[in-house]
Formats: sequence, structure tokens, C-alpha cells
Amino acid sequence: MNSHTPSARDIIGPSPLIAIENEAPPKLIVDPPLPEALVQGRVFIQYRTENLRVLPVFGKGALEVSPRIGHIHITVDDAPWHFVDSSGETIILVGLEPGVHKVLIELADPMHKVITSETVKFTLPDPKKSS
Repeated sequence: MNSHTPSARDIIGPSPLIAIENEAPPKLIVDPPLPEALVQGRVFIQYRTENLRVLPVFGKGALEVSPRIGHIHITVDDAPWHFVDSSGETIILVGLEPGVHKVLIELADPMHKVITSETVKFTLPDPKKSS
């Protein structure tokens, strides 16, 4: 049995205090919405990134920061617009009608150029039918 306790670096990655040469490409990992919230008509989507820190820093100068920084764009149901989030926290959507939905989550650099994306599809139950 291995009793190795993961180091801080193992869990949270390299220190943001030291520049990283030849950074690995950024990754976006998105979980399906939490089922407990869906039955209440709320959508909670957890995500995480690798090789990119989500921070509220924008503009051309931020492209040179190492370790790399960025933010996410969120588009609900193919809307012609998206909103930006730089908190790194769970995405929360409320007020959606019951039925099938999809949420496009894009990882973007400080100039809003999309690096990678994931789409989450889910069905929001009708609370009138579940009682």
C-alpha cells in the first residue's frame, strides 16, 4: 500500500511565482451539471483548467505572463452572445426553462482568443411533473 501524500505541487501545479519555460498546452476539464441542483431548476457546472490560471486580467500585456493566464466564455443554447467569467468558480445558471439545454464553455486568453472548449448538454426537469 502506497502511503505517499501528494505534494502541493502535485495538486495545484507549479508555483505562480516562477516563470515556466515551454509551458504545456492549456486544458479545460468540465464536469456534467450537479444533479442535485438540476432537480431544483438550477445548473451548477464545475470545471478546472490545467496549464492556465483563470484570473481577471485582460489585454495584450497579459499574453506574456507565465504561468499562463486566461478566463472563460460561456454561451447558453447557441445564444448570439456570451458572458465572461474570470472567477475560476462553479458556473451557476438560473432561470432556464425546463427541457434540453447546452452550454458552451470556452477557455480564452487575455485577448479573448479561444484556446479550447467543451460543450455540456443536459435536461432540466420540469418541477411541475416531478411533484
